[in-house]
Amino acid sequence: MSAELPTSTTATPHLTRSYARGATDVALIEQPIGAFFDAVAARQPAREALVSRHQGRRYSYGELQRETDRLASALLGLGLQPGERVGIWSHNNAEWVLLQLATAKVGLILVNINPAYRTAEVEYALNKVDCKALVTMARFKTSDYFGMLRELAPEWAHGQPGQLESVALPHLKTVVWIDEAGQGEEQPGLTRFSSLLASGNPDDARLADVAATLKATDPINIQFTSGTTGFPKGATLTHRNILNNGFFIGEAMKLTPDDRLCIPVPLYHCFGMVLGNLACLTHGATIVYPNDGFEPLSVLQTVQDEQCTGLHGVPTMFIAELDHPRFADFDLSTLRTGIMAGSPCPTEVMKRVVSDMNLSQITIAYGMTETSPVSCQSSIDTPLGKRVSTVGLVQPHLEVKIINPESGGIVAPGVSGELCTRGYSVMHGYWEDPARTLEAIDAEAWMHTGDLATMDVEGYVNIVGRIKDMVIRGGENIYPREIEEFLYRHPKVQDVQVVGLPDKRYGEELCAWIVIRPGETLVEEEIRAFCKGKIAHYKVPRYIRFVPGFPMTVTGKIQKFKIRDEMKNQLGLQEDPAA
Repeated sequence: MSAELPTSTTATPHLTRSYARGATDVALIEQPIGAFFDAVAARQPAREALVSRHQGRRYSYGELQRETDRLASALLGLGLQPGERVGIWSHNNAEWVLLQLATAKVGLILVNINPAYRTAEVEYALNKVDCKALVTMARFKTSDYFGMLRELAPEWAHGQPGQLESVALPHLKTVVWIDEAGQGEEQPGLTRFSSLLASGNPDDARLADVAATLKATDPINIQFTSGTTGFPKGATLTHRNILNNGFFIGEAMKLTPDDRLCIPVPLYHCFGMVLGNLACLTHGATIVYPNDGFEPLSVLQTVQDEQCTGLHGVPTMFIAELDHPRFADFDLSTLRTGIMAGSPCPTEVMKRVVSDMNLSQITIAYGMTETSPVSCQSSIDTPLGKRVSTVGLVQPHLEVKIINPESGGIVAPGVSGELCTRGYSVMHGYWEDPARTLEAIDAEAWMHTGDLATMDVEGYVNIVGRIKDMVIRGGENIYPREIEEFLYRHPKVQDVQVVGLPDKRYGEELCAWIVIRPGETLVEEEIRAFCKGKIAHYKVPRYIRFVPGFPMTVTGKIQKFKIRDEMKNQLGLQEDPAA
C-alpha cells in the first residue's frame, strides 16, 4: 500500500436518491496493524516517526518499531494472552502510541479510558470489559489517577506488582504507571512503565509466533461511547476497521512520508489514535504531539519549530489558536492540511483557518466511534464552499444512505433523514451487548447513526441535526440520558431533564432542569458538588434550574425542545447559522 496512490473518493454527480458508494480502485488492507507497521518501518527505518515535544523524545521508524517490540514482549511477560484487555488511562504521550502498537502486535485489545473519567466511570469501564492490566498517568492537573484507583482499591497498598487483588476491580491484576525515565516516588503494588519496558526483549521469538495467529478481523480496540440508558457502550473495533480508516483518511489529506502532523486532539478518542496516529503510520509520515493536553500556545510553537505540514483539531481548538494574543508571533507557513471535526465548523472560523493559518487544504470529516470513525470526508481539492457547508463525500469502500426514519426508505436528494453507513468501517459490535448491537446495526449490516442529514445531487453530505438527544460539547459526545440517570441518584432530586444549549465557545453546553423532592431544598452548588469526582467535568451541567415540572404532551411525553427554547430565550442565546 503506497502513500503515492491517488485518493479514491470521487463525487457521483446527479444522484436521484440519497445513496452513495465510495470508490474501490484502491484495495482494502487485509493485514493486522503490526504486520503493516513493520512493512512501513522496513521501508524507511531512519525517517522520523514520532516527536513528543513535551517529553523531549524522538523516534525514527526503526526505533519506534524496536521499542514497540520490546513493550509487546514485556506484555507477554505479564502473562497476558491474545484477546485479553489492556486499559490506557492517559493523555497524549509516547507511551500511548507504543502501547497502541504493542497491544496490536500481540493480539491484546486496547481499551481507551477517557482521562476525564472519575471513580464511578473508570470502575464501570474496567469491569465491563474485564481489564487484566491498566497503564495510567499518575496525575494530570486536577485529576489524581492514583488517588482514584486507591479509593477504588485500597487493598493495593499491600499488594505486589503484577499480583493485585481488589473487590471493586476483581479482574485487574497489573497497574503500570507512566513515569519519566524512572522519576517519581515508588507506588506500592504498581509497576513503573520504564521498568516494564526494560523487562521486554525486542527479539522475543514469541512475537512472531503470536503474529502468525492474528487476523485483520480480530478485535483490537474498545472505545466507550455514552449510551441513552446511562451506561456507556464499548464499541469494539478490529485491525481492519481502524487501519483502513486511518489509511483512507490520510489519502484524503494526500499525506506522504514528508508530512509532519501536529496532533493536539486526545488519543483516547478516534480523532487522535485513528485520524492522527494511524493516518500518519500508514503513510510513513511523522506524528508530532505538542503537549499532553491541549494548550494553544504549545500548538503554535510546535507547528513553527517542527515545521508541521498538518494540524488536527475541533473548532474550539482552532478558535483558541487563532485568538491567542501571540498568534502573530509564529510562522505557520509550512502548514497545508489537517482535519477539523468533532462538531460543526462555523463558516467564519473555517475562512480564518484557511487564510490566517495557511491551511488551504484542510479537510472536514464526519463519523462516529462505531464506524472507526470516519464515513464521510472532504478532500484537499474539495471547493471551499463545500468544505464549509458539508462533511464531504462517502469514503472509499463504504456506502452511505439517508432514510426516512419511519419508513426506512431512501429519501430524495436534499431531503433530511437518518444517515446510515455500511462497509468495512462498521464496528465488530458493542462489547458483550448483542441486544444494543442489534439496535444499532440492522440485518443488512447498516449502522444507524441517529444523525439527521441531507445529501445533494453530487453526493455531498450535510449533518443537519440529531435524532438522538446527543449534545456535542467541544468535540465530546454527551448523551443527556446518562447525565439524567446520574442526577437521579441525588436524594433530593425527584425528576430531571437535560438538554443542550448553543454556546459560542464549546458549540453546546448542558442545561439541567430539576424537580426537587417535596419538603426538600436544593441549590446549584449542591448539584455541582454531587457531580465532582463522580462524572467527567464536561458532563457537569453549566446551567441548572429548579422547576415545578416539565412541558409535556397530552400523552405525557416530555417536550425537550420547549425546555431548550425557553432557556435560549431566558439567556439570549442564538444558534450559529453556519452550524
